[in-house]
Amino acid sequence: MLFNETTFIGIDPTAGKRPMAYAALDRDLELIALGKGDLGVIAAFIGGQQAAFVAVNAPPRPNQGLMKQDKVRETLKPSPRPGRWEGFRVAEYLLYQRNLRIPRTRASKEKCPTWMKVGFDLYKRLTALDYVPYLTPEAPRQWLEVYPYAAFEVLLGCIPFPKTGFEGRVQRQLILHNQGLQVPDPMRVFEEITRYRMLQGLLPLDDLYSPRELDALVAAFTAWVAATSPETVTLLGDPSEGQVVLPKAELQARYS
Repeated sequence: MLFNETTFIGIDPTAGKRPMAYAALDRDLELIALGKGDLGVIAAFIGGQQAAFVAVNAPPRPNQGLMKQDKVRETLKPSPRPGRWEGFRVAEYLLYQRNLRIPRTRASKEKCPTWMKVGFDLYKRLTALDYVPYLTPEAPRQWLEVYPYAAFEVLLGCIPFPKTGFEGRVQRQLILHNQGLQVPDPMRVFEEITRYRMLQGLLPLDDLYSPRELDALVAAFTAWVAATSPETVTLLGDPSEGQVVLPKAELQARYS
């Protein structure tokens, strides 16, 4: 059951100890919130939702070592070579096979980067707030793991421009705009570029979101797709270790 007042939230903790970016959409893909905050601010926001699907750009826990088990490896297609990929999660292996590159999750929390540790803490806070894993029947509060780079890639159908550059920001915001999100059309930027502004380095970027905001937005969009049309998403990985949700049902064999 999907509650009428369900909120779809995306959180990007990749800044590490700095404030996390977050975005929230309503059922009509209208932007409810877009901002930054520490764990306390984020927890207060998600805790205040009656019903919500929260997409987090981080693994829920350290690597559980499933790729070292023969019974797991034998089920994968393509099957990994003996001794290879043992330090990766199942989801990470499957993403790499499609050229959807994702940071590797270590087995030891101490060896994980700071942003992953922040993500682990965020999932703990979600659990404390009665959020449960995605696809739990009848649960009004659910969380899911996402990977914004891969989400943009599958929506675009090819490798996007680097996210920190002007072209990458325009491209990502255009993808979201074309998917129906109520965000400014980034192509309007080009209507305001004049010879003078270009020579002076005065690009009209006020309507362009930052890379972290765009990552949070596509995470929120993935949560919306997963909640409203679960048949149109793909889950990669093992539930006991972490499944990455992608906002498309059919994936290419390899993205280039």
